[in-house]
Amino acid sequence: MLLVLLALCLLWMSTARADDAAPLPVDFPGLVAALPQADFAAKQAIVTRMTELHVPQARVLLAAWLDNRLESRRSDGKVFVVEEHDGTLVLVDPFDGKGAGEGAADDFERVRSNNALRKLLKVSIAQFDLKDPDPRVRAAAVRQMRRDLDEDTVTALRAALTQEKDGRAQHEIRVALAVSDLGAGDAAVRLAAVRALDGETAADVYNALKPLAQDSGTESDASMRAAAIGAVRHIEVWRNFYEALETLFFGLSLGSVLVLAAIGLAITFGVMGVINMAHGELMMLGAYTAYVMQQLMPHHVGAALLLSVPAAFLVSGLAGVAIERTVVRYLYGRPLETLLATFGLSLIMQQLVRSVFSPLNRSVATPEWMSGLWQVNDLFSLTWNRVYILVFSLVVFLLLVLILNRTPLGLKVRAVAQNRGMARAMGVRTERVDALTFGLGSGIAGVAGVALSQLTNVGPNLGQSYIVDSFMVVVFGGVGNLWGTLISGMGLGVVNKLLEPYAGAVIAKILVLVFLIMFIQRRPRGLFPQKGRAAEGT
Repeated sequence: MLLVLLALCLLWMSTARADDAAPLPVDFPGLVAALPQADFAAKQAIVTRMTELHVPQARVLLAAWLDNRLESRRSDGKVFVVEEHDGTLVLVDPFDGKGAGEGAADDFERVRSNNALRKLLKVSIAQFDLKDPDPRVRAAAVRQMRRDLDEDTVTALRAALTQEKDGRAQHEIRVALAVSDLGAGDAAVRLAAVRALDGETAADVYNALKPLAQDSGTESDASMRAAAIGAVRHIEVWRNFYEALETLFFGLSLGSVLVLAAIGLAITFGVMGVINMAHGELMMLGAYTAYVMQQLMPHHVGAALLLSVPAAFLVSGLAGVAIERTVVRYLYGRPLETLLATFGLSLIMQQLVRSVFSPLNRSVATPEWMSGLWQVNDLFSLTWNRVYILVFSLVVFLLLVLILNRTPLGLKVRAVAQNRGMARAMGVRTERVDALTFGLGSGIAGVAGVALSQLTNVGPNLGQSYIVDSFMVVVFGGVGNLWGTLISGMGLGVVNKLLEPYAGAVIAKILVLVFLIMFIQRRPRGLFPQKGRAAEGT
């Protein structure tokens, strides 16, 4: 029996050695077919062979593998790139990139990886990108490789430097090699590397130089440490500058939201003298209009969002006209009663939305062209959705200014605001102008709601978050002054963001409110008070 067991063990060991020595497939399809049964060591060898073959489809497969989107079918071992939707896998053939149907998740098994394999995958994908025709892709690949440098990566970068023709990609390779040289044994090489990196602002460069500049760091050479300290200080100056620039951008972004929320109120409150507490609910209607448009056009998110702008203007504008004709028209000259009536309307509108859409928040999808970051440089990036909203708010503001100053409606609105009795005597139908003005302000509130749907969830209480801020912006800028609304909205947004790092978001709002109270006590008419006949009744 012992002899039989010994013979079986020898047979198993010889088979294992034969399997270990078995050569890898020489073509890409064979390498893919070998993945499901390969152990981690064999998978590393397969990745290396795929990188050497440099088949275009291999780059897609390796990227999917790194994202945990590579699965093998249990029935036949065939490998697919997959996308999961509601528990169903959408299959993509790794050889031609075409759809291969769908399958249940239980019928597939993920092609596993470990930390060492994931590191190799990142390096292999970067090596594919190093040979890409687009120099921007090659430069990005170098930046990716720079985050995890080892001997093989450095060797690949030195080889790529001799063949690279693009200046930007060459610069990125030299920076990566300099970062690698910071760990060299020769002090002169390390000093040259620090001097080469002086002026670079990337986060990985800063993290590599920081330990060398510390008194308790790993660097013992005094001149080397002094050079590292100078390079770190240079980076920190630029970091502080771009942090201030980023704070300014976020302040302007917040200000643009406040301006969008307030310019409609600047008409109904500033021009007509109506305290409309339902203004926030008109913004809410605009946000729900964007949600409904995307439900009607689920496969065209961007087009639905663009179409929701005029749709929200019409929905909220008509709601505003209805409010003015049925309630507000009977309360002109009685601001307290107008406040109470419109507050009651706001509660009714909130409950109506809860009954139709339920109290749960709804999410409005962001189009692809509004997603992601605009990476200006290594230290400064802007979110595309806030950039678009900032531009959008300025466009809406300028259109409103043109309407009020260059159209017959704008002329009548200004005439009624300055002297209602004289305007009526000149033949202006003041009741019609009141309805159209209220509808215009309400329509702009609806447009603001569309913008807000890209920053927060849509819910029945959406408008309540902005109604107080809207009144503050209008009063601070000067009642009835659109340019004052723009400047005050942007200014309050910037001040809020400047205070938040030191006082926190809640305390910052309180400080701004206290400042506004003190300011209004000194200048009751705001920053830019109206002059002449328009100010006589205020």
